[in-house]
Amino acid sequence: MENLEKKIAQSLLQIKAIKLEPANYFTWASGWKSPIYCDNRKTLSYPEIRKIVKEGFVEIILSKYGKPDAIAGVATGAIAIGALVAEALELPFVYVRPKPKEHGLGNMIEGEIKTGSKVVVIEDLISTGKSSLQAVEALRNAQIEVIGMVAIFTYEFDHAAQNFLKDNVTLHTLSNYHVLIETALETGYIKQSDIETLKQWRTNPETWNQ
Repeated sequence: MENLEKKIAQSLLQIKAIKLEPANYFTWASGWKSPIYCDNRKTLSYPEIRKIVKEGFVEIILSKYGKPDAIAGVATGAIAIGALVAEALELPFVYVRPKPKEHGLGNMIEGEIKTGSKVVVIEDLISTGKSSLQAVEALRNAQIEVIGMVAIFTYEFDHAAQNFLKDNVTLHTLSNYHVLIETALETGYIKQSDIETLKQWRTNPETWNQ
């Protein structure tokens, strides 16, 4: 697992799916200032990395949860990779919208899934966890049993861990913030002097650089 975490971190840095700018910052949609920006959808454009991600998910799902009845992806970032994982496992696939469709049937869950089915939810990125857990709530409201969630990457925020614990959802990720920073330092992507800044941000992302 440790080798996979580092391999994923190296891949995300290599294709600039994750960018680190400790001396500057990015502004997230939430308004937070951040020295890191992550867009894991870029992995879909690189067949070799896409395959590593897909196979990593398959390995984690089977080892941590066993084979579920279906796979559910969180829209929009995890739709494509979720479908690839479902194909690899020969399972049905659905995806969950952030809110009900505004016309037609008003679906929040797209696709067909049987009541009582056991699903693993796939996400591309975990920040606070709120949108991910919103998808879990939608599935549970439809009487679907969520046995766990897997994601490509997590920032490892303490409040995210608390949110998952509160909602009784287990989470496993292919890589994480700590491994990313270690890998970035080893490969010369960042300097030792950048480490403290990156640690401070992860501890207090809401107020960093204000």
